[in-house]
Amino acid sequence: MSTDPAAANFPTSRVRTRAEAEAYVASVCFKHGPPELMGIELEWTVHHRDDPTRPIDTAALITALGEHAPRSLVPDSPHRPLPNGSVLTVEPGGQVEVSSRPTTSMRSLFTVVAADAAHVARRLDREGLVLGEHGTDPWRHPRRILRVPRYAAMETAFDRIGLDGRLMMCSTAGVQVCLDAGESHRVAARWAALHALGPVMLAAFANSPQLFGARTGWASTRSRVLLRTDPPRTRPSSITADPATSWARRVLDTPVVCLRRDGDDWTAPSGVSFAEWIGGALPDPPTRDDLDYHLTTVFPPVRPRGYFEVRYLDAQPGDGWMLPAAALIALFREESVVDEVLTLTAPAVGRWVQAARHGLLDRTLARVAVSVFDLACQLLQGPDVPPGLSGQLADFVARRIAAAGDR
Repeated sequence: MSTDPAAANFPTSRVRTRAEAEAYVASVCFKHGPPELMGIELEWTVHHRDDPTRPIDTAALITALGEHAPRSLVPDSPHRPLPNGSVLTVEPGGQVEVSSRPTTSMRSLFTVVAADAAHVARRLDREGLVLGEHGTDPWRHPRRILRVPRYAAMETAFDRIGLDGRLMMCSTAGVQVCLDAGESHRVAARWAALHALGPVMLAAFANSPQLFGARTGWASTRSRVLLRTDPPRTRPSSITADPATSWARRVLDTPVVCLRRDGDDWTAPSGVSFAEWIGGALPDPPTRDDLDYHLTTVFPPVRPRGYFEVRYLDAQPGDGWMLPAAALIALFREESVVDEVLTLTAPAVGRWVQAARHGLLDRTLARVAVSVFDLACQLLQGPDVPPGLSGQLADFVARRIAAAGDR
C-alpha cells in the first residue's frame, strides 16, 4: 500500500502510540480528490473441464498461466502483465484474479479487462481448465495450494473460529470495483452511499447458492462465508460522519493475524489487537511496515485503500461482471447522483444478512432495486458506455425481480 505526503513525519521504524497509528491509517486509506479513476478486479474459481468436482491440478494451472504466474505460486516467475496491462494473481485455493490498471474511461476499462480475461481463459483452456461461474466453488472442499507463510498463518487463525476462513480463502470468487474516495467534503457521503447500496447490489447479483454439491439456503453463500470468517475483520463498517477516524479505530482494534518473522511460521498469538501490540503485548514493537501489512488483512465489504474497493459482489458468469460494475461506476460519477442513491437506498441500510440469505426475495431490497437500477440505466448512456449495456442491465434486473416474485 502506498503512502502519501501527509504521513511523511510518521516514524519509519517503531509505531510509538495509538494516536500516531490512527493518524497514519486515516491519511493513507482516505485520500481526497475529484472522483475520476476507476478499476476492476475479477476473481474466478478454476476447474477441470472434464470434471469440475476434481481438485485443481496445480501443475496444470502453473503451465496454463506461464509467464503470468505470480511468485506466490512460482517463486522464480517473471510475473509479466497480461497483454493489455492487467495483473494476474492467484488466491490461496487456486482462484485466478485479473486486476486492471486504474483509468478514467469505463469503455476502455471494460475493453481491457474483457480482453485480458479472455486471454487467461484461452490459456487455461489449453490445459483443460475453465473459469468458474459462481461466487463459491459449488462442489469442492477448500484446499490451499499456495504454500506461503501469510496464508498458513491466516488459516491457523481462522480455523479457531470455524471452516468459513478456509472457504473464504480457497473457495470464493468475486467482482471488485475500485472507485475514488472523492473530495474531502464528499467522502462521508460516498462512503455512506456505497454501504447503503451494498445490500441491494449483493441481492441483485447473488450468485452462490451451492456448496459441497448441495444448496445452502443462501442466495449468496459467498457473503455468508465472508461475514462469518472473522467478524471484526470482515463485517461491514459503520456509516459515520467521519469514516476515516472510524476506520482507523477499527483497524487498530482488529487482532493481528500474521506476525512476520524469519522463517515460515508467521502465526500470531490469538486475539492480540494492533493497538495492544503497540502497547507491548508482543515482544518486539511494531513498525510502520507492520501496520501497512496489517491493513492488507482487514477486508470488509467496502475497504478504503486510498480509494474505495467495493468487495460485496459475487463472481458472475461470462461477461456478466460488466453489469454490476457499470452500475456502480455510473452511480458514483456525479455527486448529485450519490445523494440520490443515499435517498433511494435508505430503506436497505444494514440489510446485509437479508440480502445474502434471501436475495431479491426480500421485498424491501426488491423495491429499492427497481429504483436504483432504473437510475443506473438512465445514466448508462453516451460514448463512454459500452453499447447495449443499459438495456442488458435493465433486462437482467427485471428477470431477477420477476423470478423472485414467482417464488
